[in-house]
Amino acid sequence: MADGATTILIVEDDPFQRETVCAYLAGQGFAVEGVADGAGFRAAVAKGMPDAALVDIGLPGEDGFSLARWLRGLSPTVGIVMLTAATDLVDRVVGLESGADDYITKPFEPRELLARLRALMRRSGGGDGRQAAPAGPAEALPPHKVRLGAAVLDRKTGVLRTAEGKDDQLTESELSLLTLFLENPNRALHRDWLLERTSGEDEPEAFDRAIDLRVMRLRRKIERHPARPMALRTVRGVGYLFDPEAG
Repeated sequence: MADGATTILIVEDDPFQRETVCAYLAGQGFAVEGVADGAGFRAAVAKGMPDAALVDIGLPGEDGFSLARWLRGLSPTVGIVMLTAATDLVDRVVGLESGADDYITKPFEPRELLARLRALMRRSGGGDGRQAAPAGPAEALPPHKVRLGAAVLDRKTGVLRTAEGKDDQLTESELSLLTLFLENPNRALHRDWLLERTSGEDEPEAFDRAIDLRVMRLRRKIERHPARPMALRTVRGVGYLFDPEAG
């Protein structure tokens, strides 16, 4: 592999697709390795952690969800993009919950994959190795404002100053969900309870992944690193927990 090149590990059981993606990314300057299954993926990671992994969901044997969870457990910073032929929203949510940063649906345009990888590397700091300056002490807030992770919520207006420094007018369901978390800090809140308390509002998604989707949207606004949430944390088998001290 080329010295200093961004390393990409691809697990894809279809030989043609695997070789096509490997050849394309190698031509774009990445150091690429392709494997066909979970065993090959684990063996490749054992030799060295890549900068990013492209993980096909529908693998023979161990599926991509399991591999993504395993890889994320090894490294909080490695980039993970799920490759899926499915258009099912639930599959995409499960992939993101498994620790993935992004997903792309097959068949895809190689240039789209390249753009997503480059964006992922920029977000993770992998492009030039620069690190953000240490955060200073948190500024004092007036009573009607509250800190949520890296964001600040104005409870009078429902406007959230996001982690990126932009003002976002929350929907009624987003504000209701955040209020529940604020009223129940450091408690594991069950998905069903959260759905029951916030149903019938402006986004009445009447299925069991509705809360997961809302939390995912909120994480993009309040977390410094949405793929590695600190303020809105997943509690496996239960739901979510809000940590007011996380920043």
